[in-house]
Amino acid sequence: MDYRKKTVVASVAGLTLEGMDIMFISFAMTMIISEFNIDLATGGLISSITNVGMLLGGIIFGVLADKYGRVKVFTYTVILFAIGTALTGLATSIEQVYLFRFIAGIGAGGEYGIGMALVAEAWPKNKQGRASSYVSVGAQYGVILAALLSAIILPTLGWRALFFVGVVPVIFAFIVRKNLDESPEWLAAQKNKKASMKAEKSKLTQLFETPRTAITTISLIIMATVQIAGYNGLMIWLPSMLQQSQGLSVSGSAIWTISTAVGMIIGMLTFGLFLDRFGAKRAFGLFLVASACAVFLYSYATGSIGVLIGGAIVGFFSNGMFAGYGALIGSLYPVQIRSTATNTIFNFGRAIGGFSPILVGYILQNYDMKVAMLYLAGLYCISFAVMLMLKKDDLGKVNETI
Repeated sequence: MDYRKKTVVASVAGLTLEGMDIMFISFAMTMIISEFNIDLATGGLISSITNVGMLLGGIIFGVLADKYGRVKVFTYTVILFAIGTALTGLATSIEQVYLFRFIAGIGAGGEYGIGMALVAEAWPKNKQGRASSYVSVGAQYGVILAALLSAIILPTLGWRALFFVGVVPVIFAFIVRKNLDESPEWLAAQKNKKASMKAEKSKLTQLFETPRTAITTISLIIMATVQIAGYNGLMIWLPSMLQQSQGLSVSGSAIWTISTAVGMIIGMLTFGLFLDRFGAKRAFGLFLVASACAVFLYSYATGSIGVLIGGAIVGFFSNGMFAGYGALIGSLYPVQIRSTATNTIFNFGRAIGGFSPILVGYILQNYDMKVAMLYLAGLYCISFAVMLMLKKDDLGKVNETI
């Protein structure tokens, strides 16, 4: 297997395990709420705290990966993430759940940006959109895996057993460390490090070095925030919504989740092709508008067929864009700060957008599913407006370099 394929396989596997872990919370949420006697908004805080951990881990491990190497730091993030996940199954109070999810979040936060940086540095510019989409679908493989495991484990062994599966990523980390070499582009950059060290600025400050760079960074953070808020709002609560509104069992909601995840996978692969061929502005613009419409209309879906097909369509558009952020961010920042930029921007989005489940939980308690879906549709409209404010040159760079 050549180096390009190895980077994709490693990054896909890492994101698969991360996606699986995130969806464990979704499927186990009803049982966790019942066991610890908490309300929906307090339950939503579990996901939010995980995302705050991701922000901290993303910044720390992003900087470390730019300084010490992608592969070495990547394996450390996976091990920490696995430990936090397994410990969640041992929690005896909701406070312990928060703590262990925070630890898992720190590890998971570093994994995404490092994997994307590896892929960006291994693949040619004209194929980075597609390569990014190949990696991004890993999260949906994780969703499908979580749905299958939840349907098997939850009814018989309970929610704690589900999180004990979290020890598996440790094995994966050792395999990656043994079989994947460091990024050649990063190694080349290190050769010139001594000459530039005296003038080198903080990697984080370089994201805001000029007014134009600062605007671009902030705009990307807003877009990433909407992406995560929309995804979390849909995937964390919709299985529970469907269990109540459509009378679905855990197994039934798992079928819906798989249908939605399949739509997301097809959407990501399609978005990668769109990004390479038409450029970022057209690709993101089309998918953002379509997401707003699809999410709003989905609140009117009825019947099992309507729920399944509607979920797949919503997944296609709303999470198809996820495939583009790695390529977009990676193309706008140099190798010296690429991992820092990807992790910081996307994990800021995770931390802020991670509070979306709390708001959705509040809306569901006080209003209904239609109001919740209207809120999510509004988020995509905000992201569309921010994307339009970006100068053409900023997004034009992506079309030229990937």
